[in-house]
Amino acid sequence: MIHWYTRWNRKASRLLWWLVIVALLASLPLAYERVRTETSAKHVEFVFDYRDLLDISEFKPNPQQYIDQQLDAMKKAGVQSMAVYESTLNELRQAKRIDLYSSREIAVFDQKPAPPGENATYVLFADSQAQQRLAPIIERAFQKYQIKTEPWSYGGRQGLKLAVPPEEASLKVLDPDPFALEQIKQKGLRVVARLSNRSLPFSEADMDRVLSAYKQAGARTVIFEGEAVPGYDGKENSDSLKTMAGLLNKYQMTLANIELLKAPQKGFNTLAKELKYRVIRLHSFTEAEADKLTGNLTEQEMKDKVQATSDRFVLAVKDRNIRMVFLNARPSKNPEKASYTDPVDQVLASLNGEDGAIPRIKKAGYSSAPAEAFAIYQSSWQKFLKPITVAGAVALVALTIGAFLPWATLGSFAIGLVGSAGLYLVANSLLLKMIALGAAICAPTIATILAIQRARRRSAAQERLSPIGFTVNLFVRTVGITLIGVVFVIALLNNVIYSLVIDQFRGVSLLHLAPILLVGLYLVLFSEGLSGRQIVDRAKTLLSMNIRVLWVVLAAIFAVAIMYYLSRTGNEGQASAFEKFFRSFLENTLRVRPRFKEFLIAHPLFLLGGYLAVKYRPSALYLLVLGVIGQLSIVDTFCHLHTPVVISAIRVGYGILFGVIIGLIYIGIWEILVRGWKRWVRL
Repeated sequence: MIHWYTRWNRKASRLLWWLVIVALLASLPLAYERVRTETSAKHVEFVFDYRDLLDISEFKPNPQQYIDQQLDAMKKAGVQSMAVYESTLNELRQAKRIDLYSSREIAVFDQKPAPPGENATYVLFADSQAQQRLAPIIERAFQKYQIKTEPWSYGGRQGLKLAVPPEEASLKVLDPDPFALEQIKQKGLRVVARLSNRSLPFSEADMDRVLSAYKQAGARTVIFEGEAVPGYDGKENSDSLKTMAGLLNKYQMTLANIELLKAPQKGFNTLAKELKYRVIRLHSFTEAEADKLTGNLTEQEMKDKVQATSDRFVLAVKDRNIRMVFLNARPSKNPEKASYTDPVDQVLASLNGEDGAIPRIKKAGYSSAPAEAFAIYQSSWQKFLKPITVAGAVALVALTIGAFLPWATLGSFAIGLVGSAGLYLVANSLLLKMIALGAAICAPTIATILAIQRARRRSAAQERLSPIGFTVNLFVRTVGITLIGVVFVIALLNNVIYSLVIDQFRGVSLLHLAPILLVGLYLVLFSEGLSGRQIVDRAKTLLSMNIRVLWVVLAAIFAVAIMYYLSRTGNEGQASAFEKFFRSFLENTLRVRPRFKEFLIAHPLFLLGGYLAVKYRPSALYLLVLGVIGQLSIVDTFCHLHTPVVISAIRVGYGILFGVIIGLIYIGIWEILVRGWKRWVRL
């Protein structure tokens, strides 16, 4: 048995590489279907928060005229829709549809003491039309909360008395304001529904009526407000959620998935699945962010902030599959100007002009129109190709293990294959994410290890012919092997749920660390062809060496560098003001910004390390420990599954091109320094 295993293990590497190639070919159709899916929706919709417009109008001399003028200005600026919430008494008051009074205020009007113990809310309608249309809405809502309502009038105007304090009455959710829906539609703008889960218990009849009103106003998209979606009662598969999904399907509503929430909205994933992922991604420009466009700024400072806002919208659309941009604003007190100001004009300015977001988005191949969900391309033959891709990814992992432990190549592949088959039956999604992470880590690792092996063979042969050509060729071959991992990740995770960030690829920190540690370990212990006993002896020698102060200092510096490096990964990565400026410059010049760590650091150091190793000393290969950062960054770029594949490919392409150019410059500078040193020593 041992003899049989040994014989086949010797052949395993070649056979596994052939399996990787076959899996690569099987992955290409899967990757192509993801590209088709994410290029199927090219409409981008800008939406303004109607409630914010009401808040700002309260600080204007003529609120209704202001709202009317702003709706026209927004349509002219390119805003296609207004987000209309379920209404509240306070919102109806802001819109001048009603007036609200407490028991104490009514007592003052009547010039007599308020009834003892009464703390009620008095609603007075603006006119007969408001009374006819809004009274049934208010009565129906408060009866649902089992709050008594009764007719009331004052000064010839009709109203309602609500047996609840004004503070609580203002929290109750009503049907959307019919006057607002009509006004928005008359202005040629669309309505986007904003629904909450505050109206409890969930009522199918009430939600049907609300969705019908939104649909009649032209709404096609729903944005949920709060931590949970309507119908969520603490269970993800509750009957009320399924009922809500049925209503959304009845009115053919599309869901908006808000990016960068602290936690997903409860029940959203269930609705998305029931709607067959009729979902679009939404980027929110919050009130706090809009506040930065106001204040005592110089003309140039204001221009820069407006331009930065425009850049932000364009980047969201191009780089993150955003199809709806939600705009907010609010009034703010400005003591120096002795007035209240708002950022509405500045927000609209960021959309227009030569450098405005909308013209640039159109130039990038998108159109300014109501957002549409992706058309999902997922052929039946995926169920045959994905297992082949899984087997290829397992083979890639086994080959990486074999680079350290040659005797374990075949065994690790067999164990991985059996484990994958078992996991496929119980947790298919988990299997695909785990295998994708394995391929993402192992592709840059084995690519760099093979580069080290080839460079050592070239150095040992003492060939001095065209070391630059050899180095560039080595780099290109390494990138080619790394891209195998890229294709595997795209193919394994080509489901639309990843593009919509309903589910996410996990393990970014591990991807950023593991290849560096593995390549470093390989260089120190395994790259020189030592026997098992020699490897153990070297490890013991390293572990038993006396620790010097210099080593402690270097270790501390290394730890700080690693912490900084990890802080730059993911959505929370920090950047200096200069780097942000440089990023903006590259983005506006190249349309797609390459990654600094690739073209300025990692790729050039890879080339420099390879060049020095084959021309001078093999110890220069230790630079490839830093060079592997560029390889893992290539894979990581495509692991941002909400970014279109085409954009990631352009970004990586720029990084490789500029990295080679800068790497050759590094080599040239090194040669100049060496020749200068030799000349100085002779003197």
